[in-house]
Amino acid sequence: MKLLFIYNANSGKLNAILHAGHKLFSPSTYTCSLCALTYDTFTEKAIWKSFKETLNLEMDFYHRDEFETKFKNVNMLYPAILKLQDNQLTVVLTNEILNDIPNVDLLIKRLKTSL
Repeated sequence: MKLLFIYNANSGKLNAILHAGHKLFSPSTYTCSLCALTYDTFTEKAIWKSFKETLNLEMDFYHRDEFETKFKNVNMLYPAILKLQDNQLTVVLTNEILNDIPNVDLLIKRLKTSL
């Protein structure tokens, strides 16, 4: 089993700069709750990084464009957390759920109970 984390953002250095600026100057309108939960403006949150290191599961992280290139014909709303097992994708946390999670602590708790 593998967890897939898909951000509601495209890959690339320019996009990273634009997203950091958006998070810095207008965080309330930032469109990727998964990124906002797991990253400060420029770096990964320590509690999230620690959680990932203790989780005994393989994890892959994708930007929206990377995910859509690798997993064609998957229609979904981003961000999302999926489980890949036996070549089957299932949703662990939807964009609606992620958008309602207020902090990284609750995200970790929801992940632990969803697995």
